[in-house]
Amino acid sequence: MSAPSMPIPAGACVFDAYGTLFDVAAAARHLQDRLGDQWAPLAALWRQKQLEYTWLRSLMGRYADFWQVTGEALRFTLDTLKLEDEALYAALMDLYLRLDAYPEVPGMLKALQAKGIRTAILTNGSPAMVQAAVRNARLEDLLEVALSVDELAVYKPDPRVYRLACDRLGLPAEKIVFLSSNAWDVAGAASFGFRVVWVNRFGQAPERLPAGPEAVLTTLTPLPDLVTAAS
Repeated sequence: MSAPSMPIPAGACVFDAYGTLFDVAAAARHLQDRLGDQWAPLAALWRQKQLEYTWLRSLMGRYADFWQVTGEALRFTLDTLKLEDEALYAALMDLYLRLDAYPEVPGMLKALQAKGIRTAILTNGSPAMVQAAVRNARLEDLLEVALSVDELAVYKPDPRVYRLACDRLGLPAEKIVFLSSNAWDVAGAASFGFRVVWVNRFGQAPERLPAGPEAVLTTLTPLPDLVTAAS
């Protein structure tokens, strides 16, 4: 963990969803008995292609929502691993709607609320996807709003996505603390002007991009002690 010497003032803590609040490997892990030792490579390649497709579609001006992109990435993954199976495809997509939240998430959100700090999600996920994940994890009462790129038809790290949080929460960028496990998302949010905390769950090297985080955590557990309600 690396942290600033003083708590970061926060009008709101805004969270990425997938990989930050919700475990994107959980869908494949739940089918470990069926997939055997292929579950981890499947989870990793699925996530890699899912993100690649969002970036490529944004660059091509060919937006499709995250549910479609997730399905296309899974098709590629199953083809690559020679696991073409409609029943397996359907099972994995269904499980993606019910991803496990990381265990510290509910307590962390409650602690932020107790400090008077607003909480929100800013996600590539479609509204239906993120609503299903939030409902499955029973986080509805712990989040003010879940904001989706769908209303902009462009994916992170486009600056318009981060601007959406400012507009909808009525806060300037410097009053928003943004949290993501994705180093590229951290760079995009910091470049936009958010105060950014990288939740480096997987021990990744930092990106070599123009902007970076103010603090690095390995889980969200310490977050309530890292921030203070902005005046």
